[in-house]
Amino acid sequence: MALTPNRVAFFDVDNTLIRGSTLFFLGKGMYKRGYFTKTDLSRFAFANLRFRLTGKEKQDEIKRFQDAATEFIGGHDVLEIQNIGQAIYDEYVSPACWQGTINIAQKHLAAGEEVWLVTAAPEDMAILIAKNLGFTGALGSKAEVRDGKYTGAMLGKLLHGKEKAVAISALAKEKGFDLSECYAYSDSHNDFPLLESVGHPSAINPDAILSLRALAEGWPIHDFRRARFIIKIIGPTVSRLAAAGIWLAPGRRSR
Repeated sequence: MALTPNRVAFFDVDNTLIRGSTLFFLGKGMYKRGYFTKTDLSRFAFANLRFRLTGKEKQDEIKRFQDAATEFIGGHDVLEIQNIGQAIYDEYVSPACWQGTINIAQKHLAAGEEVWLVTAAPEDMAILIAKNLGFTGALGSKAEVRDGKYTGAMLGKLLHGKEKAVAISALAKEKGFDLSECYAYSDSHNDFPLLESVGHPSAINPDAILSLRALAEGWPIHDFRRARFIIKIIGPTVSRLAAAGIWLAPGRRSR
């Protein structure tokens, strides 16, 4: 009897699993703890924004972001950054998680399928996020370590665009996954190579280009931004109207 292929669900992180940038949260937390100046944080935030807007096509933008993403932890002890990372997760990342995305991931886990994060953010931080959420593991950009300290350089390429497809293909080969049976979730058209690598691609909080592609291809679309907006803006009004309706109901009697 043929073995059932191992099914895996791959999730992008920024704006798919969490609202915002993992790297920016890490930078903000380190700034708050006095590791660098507001100017350093602003420079990194600008590089992050510019990369999000233009990084797909321009290799110089990718290189600029890659440098910004690794330089700010250079010289720091690995264990020190890991401890800070947990505090930053608790303070910034956990509250920013999309519960809808977590629910999807938990359904995969409940079905006996592995859940892996795939992100351009530092792999150490991605692994920490995966561990806190009970996921299987994470693939991310690897920062170089020497003598227990980050050097400020990156090992290999930034895990972005087609590099995500390369990474999950290598993982599939190593662990025996059948990518045609696997799932992938992302918010960005930059992740087309990731989404095209699996048999079951889906969009979460998609940008305009990904929305059009998902509609054309019939890929599932999950937009938790709209649901959150409705709950935040309309929810209180509905609650007040419901309360008023109960109070004014004809059958209501004082006792």
